[in-house]
Amino acid sequence: MTVSEAVAPTVRGPLTSDEIREILPHRWPFLLVDRVEKVEPGVRGTGIKNVTGTEAWFQGHFPGTAVLPGVVLIEAMAQMAGVVFALAGAGPIGYLASVRSMRFRRTVVPGDQVVLTVARTAGGRGFTEFKVDARVAGALAADGTLALADPAAQPPQKV
Repeated sequence: MTVSEAVAPTVRGPLTSDEIREILPHRWPFLLVDRVEKVEPGVRGTGIKNVTGTEAWFQGHFPGTAVLPGVVLIEAMAQMAGVVFALAGAGPIGYLASVRSMRFRRTVVPGDQVVLTVARTAGGRGFTEFKVDARVAGALAADGTLALADPAAQPPQKV
């Protein structure tokens, strides 16, 4: 084995919806990652969120002009980051701890397929930071930075 083989992370994918459910604790309607195309555990990953008009939030998020709420798009990117985090062997997925510099550049509507891309940029002291973006048909829909808190690194809560 060469040095580069020993250091190179294992790339996994695609992951099926059953495999995603084994990693993420979320369930319908809050499981927002439909497929994981590729993951380098602890480093980066790419997944898919298919947007359908039957999703509950479209009932009230602009009736007559359905638009995926930005917070749902952020949660989908955070779940994809959770897959990358969990597959690194760090334990359970992390909790969403912060959202920074998030920009929404186009609307996402029923029928769109959103490509979620996450890449680890920093980590330590119980937090891991990811640069994230969401694209529809190659066009940037949203991008920013998310941080996940490692639940295993959190001190016990005083009661």
